[in-house]
Amino acid sequence: MAGLKDKRGFIDKDRLDLSERKAVEYWMKRWGVTQDQLTTAHRKAGRMVKDIAAELGKKR
Repeated sequence: MAGLKDKRGFIDKDRLDLSERKAVEYWMKRWGVTQDQLTTAHRKAGRMVKDIAAELGKKR
């Protein structure tokens, strides 16, 4: 449940759902990481963006 389905282009800024392509692309571009790096951080830290950012050593 990373975003509201009835709002186009909405990306949840608090949680990351790896099954939502647009959200994954957004965070990859924002943090300058690959999909593999993002997936690994997601598995280690959970789905909260602040935790993933800390795992990657990036600012939220």
